[in-house]
Amino acid sequence: MKPIGKYILIKNIEEEIETSSGLLLSADDANQMRYKKANVIKEGSDVTVIKEGDVIYYDKNAGFKMMIKSDTYTVISERDVVVVI
Repeated sequence: MKPIGKYILIKNIEEEIETSSGLLLSADDANQMRYKKANVIKEGSDVTVIKEGDVIYYDKNAGFKMMIKSDTYTVISERDVVVVI
């Protein structure tokens, strides 16, 4: 599977968020954060900066979900990525 153009296929990373005082945020609180963390599964044919295996943060409202061989992935545009780790 290969995304076309500036699209990126990603798999979300569920992470526990800890405040500076040591409190763990619930899943609902974590969903209030503007950005989500994900692994890049495959980059599109026109994507130049982001590569397969990168960990990224992207706008939580971006993209759409799809099922491929019973796994759920998200497809986003390269412009929705805000940080590459």
